Amino acid sequence: MTQLLEVKDVTRRFGGLVANNAISFDVQEKEILSVIGPNGAGKSTLFKMISSFLKTSSGEVLLRGERISNLSPHVVARKGVVRTFQESTIFKSMTVRESVVVSHHLRSTATLGGYFLSTKSARKDVGDFGRSADEILQFLGLYEMRNELASNLPQGHLRALGIAIGLATNPIILLLDEPFAGMNHDETMRTVELVRAVRDRGVTVLLVEHDMPAVMSISDRIIVLNFGEKIAEGSPEEIQKNEKVIEAYLGSEDDAIGI
Repeated sequence: MTQLLEVKDVTRRFGGLVANNAISFDVQEKEILSVIGPNGAGKSTLFKMISSFLKTSSGEVLLRGERISNLSPHVVARKGVVRTFQESTIFKSMTVRESVVVSHHLRSTATLGGYFLSTKSARKDVGDFGRSADEILQFLGLYEMRNELASNLPQGHLRALGIAIGLATNPIILLLDEPFAGMNHDETMRTVELVRAVRDRGVTVLLVEHDMPAVMSISDRIIVLNFGEKIAEGSPEEIQKNEKVIEAYLGSEDDAIGI
């Protein structure tokens, strides 16, 4: 595998509180890498720094050797590092298809004025984005509900729509923040298969998640945080046997980490 993303000694301080302390790891091309840890471990803060929604206090994030940390979030997204959110922040007043079409506009070639005047480049964008949206919805099994209001979707389909919106931006790396939260077992298993399919499509996946059975089944590698520190890194099998990880999860071998 080729190294795609480097997180190098990334630290974030909030006054006297150190939320992340000198965290380093890399992400390989076309892998699924999960970040886990107990509540308050610093997972979401780390995600926000990687996607540049939060500035680092020190350290840096590199995409193919180019520093992307502390740039504007939309610039980082244009470079291919795209984050979906833990909250279901979907365009709920739009239809499923409209939500995905709108999300393509990060890739627009036409200007805002061009869209207003319906220039040739704007018309081409509209046609290309519509075709791409339909392909993504077919890929994720949402095409049959493309004309449904997003607000009417059940939880599992709402999360799939969030992934569709992320894919519309043509990401290199897709950051998924708790993609299995609030789902029943069947919904979780369907979403696990969707995430694998996204990776098989050529998109590298970095995810934060609390559902340990899902994490253990889907991950190529796992990073473990506790109290803002990286305490372990390895395969699912290695993580399940790691004494520091077991201690962090209530101090015993427990279902909490899939053992």
